[in-house]
Amino acid sequence: MINLTEAAAAQIKALQKAQANPESVLRVLVETGGCSGFEYGMAFDVRKDGDLEFESQGLKILIDPTSHAYLDGSTVHFDDGLHGKGFEVRNPNATSTCGCGKSFS
Repeated sequence: MINLTEAAAAQIKALQKAQANPESVLRVLVETGGCSGFEYGMAFDVRKDGDLEFESQGLKILIDPTSHAYLDGSTVHFDDGLHGKGFEVRNPNATSTCGCGKSFS
C-alpha cells in the first residue's frame, strides 16, 4: 500500500489537470541509480498488465510489483515551504537514504 499526505494529493491533483490524457493516473516507481543505489520516481501513466492499483486521498496510484516490494507501506508527501524538497517518499523499508531524499538503499 502507498499513501499520500493531503499536501501531496493536492499537488498531484493540480498537476493531473494539466495532463493531455485524462486516463493517466499517478505511478510511483523505483529505478536503479541515485547515490544510494535506488531512486524514487513518479509519473502520470496508464495501467499496464501486472500493475497493482491503490487509492489514497481520492487518487488512484499505480505501482509495478517489483517497485511495490521496495515501497510497500510508504507515504508520499509534498513540501513547498521555504526549504521544501517538493515530493518526498517516506519509506519504512529503506535502510539508508541520501540527503536529497530521492534515493535509498
